[in-house]
Amino acid sequence: MSPLFRTVIQPRVSETDGAGHINNTTVPVWFEAGRQEIFKMFMPDLSFRNWKLVVVSINIDYLHQIYYGRDVEVRTWVRKIGNSSFVLYEELHQNGNRCARGTATYVNYNFETRRSEPIPPALRKRLEEHLLPETEA
Repeated sequence: MSPLFRTVIQPRVSETDGAGHINNTTVPVWFEAGRQEIFKMFMPDLSFRNWKLVVVSINIDYLHQIYYGRDVEVRTWVRKIGNSSFVLYEELHQNGNRCARGTATYVNYNFETRRSEPIPPALRKRLEEHLLPETEA
């Protein structure tokens, strides 16, 4: 299995701002779209009734403008795995350019007890399959 997740986004007119490029508020939404397979690891049916993840931090660096009419690829890796949390590293690419990069930290959370929980060994193993190579970190 590939160590990274790839998601293709087709930019919409509504995401384009008056300056003619994709609005910076769109990028976090696209990064979230790239996390779908990770969400499925924790909640295979994607049911909010069984939701287990909360985002506690996001960071985005904008590197190049992104434009309507050209596909964007979201690339997602796991950067670090802790006891109950993990950090994702994400990039947006368009026309061979890395246009944005960022990180998102998630906590494995039990909404009934309102407490974080350790990441189960089976899920930890699956996350490890997608670790960003240290040479790229």
